[in-house]
Amino acid sequence: MYQKFLAEFFGTLTLTFVVILSLSGVFPIPTPVLAAITLGLFVYSVGHISGTHINPAVTIGLWSIKKIDMNDALSYIMAQIFGAATALILAMVMDITYDITASSTIVTGLAEMAGMILFTFGIASVVFGNVHKAMSGVVVGTSLFMGIAIAALMGSNGVLNPAVAVGIKSFSVMYLIGPLVGSVIGMKLYEFVNSNSNKK
Repeated sequence: MYQKFLAEFFGTLTLTFVVILSLSGVFPIPTPVLAAITLGLFVYSVGHISGTHINPAVTIGLWSIKKIDMNDALSYIMAQIFGAATALILAMVMDITYDITASSTIVTGLAEMAGMILFTFGIASVVFGNVHKAMSGVVVGTSLFMGIAIAALMGSNGVLNPAVAVGIKSFSVMYLIGPLVGSVIGMKLYEFVNSNSNKK
């Protein structure tokens, strides 16, 4: 029973810590690519255990389309926040530093929302079983990469994850509201498109 919460905790911790390390150093692979690869890894390794949300906004989006119940959703979110907070604590203990600014403008919120719509639209295609299992990690990871790209190009830090935003010190109300609203829209949009397709 507890394994799925442990998977969410460890997955969010790892994703957050990878992003922190990427932001703090010089590495030839950009942060969005590392984040996408990390998420893809966890889709393949623990997807069968927890579904690999590792993102409170994704959990809320899946709850909105009835793919997770409220009790599990709340427990997932707690595990995710604890995971991100643990990554932040590890970074502080290791004295890892980097510069990042968390804007609270409407543009930031819209950017995070737009990126999240694309990201969760891709996730939903996997959740509704329209992607072969062997490709699930690739589709989810690619969806994250494209979502981050859209959000960053529109003017945000391209986080798309309230828990990671806390862990990398890029949290503001817009980094909460944008992903939450975008996730529900992305999931609901795919549910609508998929339901119409099934009627044909």
